[in-house]
Amino acid sequence: MTRDDCEDNRTPDASAAGSEIAAEIAGLPPVARLPAVLPPGPVRRARPRLRRGWLLFLLLPAAVGVGYWWLASQPALPPGIVSGNGRLEADEIDIDTKFAGRIGRMFVDEGDLVRQGQVVAMMDTRDLAATLKKDEALVDQAQRALDEAKANLAQQQTEVTFAKQEFDRSSALVPKGFATVEQLDQRRQQLMAATDGLDAAEQKVREAEHARDAATHDVELYRVDILDNTLIAPKEGPIEYRVANIGEVLPAGGKVFTMLDASYVYMDIYLPTAEAGRVRLGSDARIMLDAYPSHVIPATVVFVASQAQFTPKTVETKDERDKLMFRIRVRIDPRRLEGRARIVRSGLPGVAYVRADPRVPWPARLEPSPAP
Repeated sequence: MTRDDCEDNRTPDASAAGSEIAAEIAGLPPVARLPAVLPPGPVRRARPRLRRGWLLFLLLPAAVGVGYWWLASQPALPPGIVSGNGRLEADEIDIDTKFAGRIGRMFVDEGDLVRQGQVVAMMDTRDLAATLKKDEALVDQAQRALDEAKANLAQQQTEVTFAKQEFDRSSALVPKGFATVEQLDQRRQQLMAATDGLDAAEQKVREAEHARDAATHDVELYRVDILDNTLIAPKEGPIEYRVANIGEVLPAGGKVFTMLDASYVYMDIYLPTAEAGRVRLGSDARIMLDAYPSHVIPATVVFVASQAQFTPKTVETKDERDKLMFRIRVRIDPRRLEGRARIVRSGLPGVAYVRADPRVPWPARLEPSPAP
């Protein structure tokens, strides 16, 4: 038997024992004995997520470098023109209830474009309608009382006229002896009574007129209340949020819709002291949105904050003063937005450019684009 045959015929126990003896000789701790044959099982593979993480880690510096290169390649703004980042916004208008009540009907939903004066919802006004009918009946009753008082007034006027004629005849006959003084006194008393009746009839007419007017005012009041329970859009623009739903009971001032005023679209930016101090109300401006980088929108500065933000109110050093940021609002010309309420979007990021020096011309890339 050869040496190789002897080595091949060694048992696994003998090999393991030799390994333990070698470990003891070297002064190392014994190695745990492993089975000669590994049990069958799934083979673990490298996680693809780990590979992607390493790939992103390796590509991140390249992406940052490309970003810096793109920023550096952009043409610099000429002196007198400043810029800041912001988001395009439109004035939000809440459509609320005037009185507490239940929502009866809704005619629009989120995303719908509404016109100024369009009915968007109606509250349940059955109780007001019933009260209105009652007051209308009171108006009819007051009108009949007024008609009766006027008829009584006309009768009293006739009696006064007749009494006056009788008094005048008696006054003419007494000197001639054809009537006694007693008859003249009776005619005088009849005329005075008829005159007092006429005054009373006139007072009744005035009272009936006041009662009729009060009932009419109540009718008008309830009609106005019913109209106020009809919610209308105060401006033209899209419905942004629907806050309530049909059947919900809301308190007075409960919000039903929030809409955007398509005629007031603006962007707020923040500029440091050195730049904000040169901006004036009415300064010319431009807006470029990230979604439409090739479209330049003309705008105008309509607000310059009088107080700085992001820093303490009182600073002592120039370095601190350089950190002051003032809010500037640039607004798109409402005439440019006429007929384009459907394309108004809120929240789009972009950049606003402000011409602080009116003598500086706009670069070619910031010339206004034609209206879409």
